[in-house]
Amino acid sequence: MPPTPPHRTASSPRLVPRVKVWLEQGGGYAFGLGIADILQAVESTGSIKHAAADLGKSYRHVWGRIKEAQEAFGQPLVESHVGGSGTQRTSLTPVARRMVTSFLRLRARMFQLVQQEFDCLFGDDANDTEP
Repeated sequence: MPPTPPHRTASSPRLVPRVKVWLEQGGGYAFGLGIADILQAVESTGSIKHAAADLGKSYRHVWGRIKEAQEAFGQPLVESHVGGSGTQRTSLTPVARRMVTSFLRLRARMFQLVQQEFDCLFGDDANDTEP
């Protein structure tokens, strides 16, 4: 007979559903939270170098992720103005802005739906403190 799973006590953390959302194209990764975070950092800093620093990543890593996403989309996601004046030398293309906004909305909606389904299916049973 398998052991009985331990019961949640008052001090145990509550069960919370989690889900990962990403977009694929042709069976391969095309867009997800990582590239959305990178693009948002580029937009806010105006620089791939500064975005990488803000994210705690190397420039090479960040630029590589941007290039992979651009290849998946078949078009640029960032526009750089080398030697431009000021700090805003790199910006997102309109396509990149739409992708970030739409993806983050989709992700938020997916979290809502998963939480609603979890609540419907498990209700208070998932976090019952009674043995």
